Amino acid sequence: MRQKKLIASNKKARHDYFIEEVYEAGIVLTGTEIKSIRQGKVNLKESFAKIENGEVILYQMHISPYEHGNRYNVDPVRPRKLLLHKREIRKLIGYTSQQGLTLVPLNIYINEKGLAKIELAVARGKKLYDKREDIAKRDSERRMQQAMKKSY
Repeated sequence: MRQKKLIASNKKARHDYFIEEVYEAGIVLTGTEIKSIRQGKVNLKESFAKIENGEVILYQMHISPYEHGNRYNVDPVRPRKLLLHKREIRKLIGYTSQQGLTLVPLNIYINEKGLAKIELAVARGKKLYDKREDIAKRDSERRMQQAMKKSY
C-alpha cells in the first residue's frame, strides 16, 4: 500500500496565517506539469486561491518547465483550476465572504492512486503581535525540552 508522497509544502502559510479549516482538492494539470511535480519542481510560496464563477482558481503556484517537454511546456505560473465538490465550493464562498479570510495552499502531494492533490486552507491573517507570540511560545517549549534533557 502506497502512502501519499509530499512534494512541496508552504511553511510560510502557517507562520503568516491562522488555519481555520483544510480541504483536499485535485488540480487540473497538463502532462508536462505533472511530470515536473513528480520531480519535485514546484513552489507554493506566494500562491493563493480565489473563487470565480463557481470555480476555485489557484494563482502564483510555480511549476518549473519539464526538461524534455519542449513545445508542450506551458507558462510556469499560469492560473490552475482546483477540483472540489459543489458543496465544498459553496462553503468556501461563505468563508471568503467573511472579512479577513482567504484561501491558501498548504501542501502538494501525490496520493495513493498517483494523482496530484493540494491541501487548501481557509486562513485568517496574523498580526505582527500574533507572530511574536507564536515565536515566544516556541522558544519557551524548546527551553523546557532542553531542560528536561539536561535533568535526565
